[in-house]
Amino acid sequence: MLRKQDDTYRHKGLRRILIEEIREKGIKDEKVLTAMMNIPRHFFLDPAFDKIAYEDRAFPIGEGQTISQPYTVAYQTELLKVKPFEKVLEIGTGSVYQASVLAEMGAMVYTIERQLELYKRNELSYPLKATYSKKIKFFYGDGFEGLPGFAPFDKILITAAAPFVPEKLVAQLKVGGLMVLPLGEDESRQTMTRIKKLEDGSLETEQFSDFVFVPMLSGKAK
Repeated sequence: MLRKQDDTYRHKGLRRILIEEIREKGIKDEKVLTAMMNIPRHFFLDPAFDKIAYEDRAFPIGEGQTISQPYTVAYQTELLKVKPFEKVLEIGTGSVYQASVLAEMGAMVYTIERQLELYKRNELSYPLKATYSKKIKFFYGDGFEGLPGFAPFDKILITAAAPFVPEKLVAQLKVGGLMVLPLGEDESRQTMTRIKKLEDGSLETEQFSDFVFVPMLSGKAK
């Protein structure tokens, strides 16, 4: 369980350096960069990682999962084009860092985690609960199933490597809505993909850079 930590001037300084690094890598949306500047990433890692929490790389968080590389978080968030008060379905809660960035941008986030221990940890010790408790709703479940009872969603973000575009998630996306996901059956490489749902139900697909994510698995893990 993560323990309460302080956000010091040192942490803020390291965060500024990280944000500049991400900007130099091509992220242009200042709203995304500002949100990430406001989120203390070290809160989502064990205190043992405190000194390296602001390196632009992923770290393990247990249960075979990772907190994503900050550049990857920024990249997916920029593609999602998040607007205040939009309903966003996130598949793969992980550390809650990505969901926190979305909430900081004003979204209402419904996030699903299939790993029971991670779900319990997040419910018990989410470090920014006082700030975002009304904006982030946690669910334990199968990401391929989504949350039909809360649909439709303005945006859907998948934070694991999807071997195909899940039809049940497409059904839960509003007309005109966007889904961003790393797509591909190759475990060593996936293509970041953005899908727009058109009025006739068809999908407009754009493909971007290649990334590597942990696989998106069906079912719930206990």
